[in-house]
Amino acid sequence: MKAGQIRDLSAAEIEARVKELEEERFRLRFRGATEPLEDPLRLRVIRKDIARLKTVLREKAAGAAAGR
Repeated sequence: MKAGQIRDLSAAEIEARVKELEEERFRLRFRGATEPLEDPLRLRVIRKDIARLKTVLREKAAGAAAGR
């Protein structure tokens, strides 16, 4: 997911997406401990997507605070 696409989402949608990805990351890490993953790169992609989402969410919060 690109940062431009994320900026088009509302804060609630971003938070929901973060929650989904964190849940998927947990499931993959748990499964990876018991069996080899078919796509181990997916963990890295998920981690970076979460970081992007949280960064944009923080930017939106800072922008709202500055606009007061």
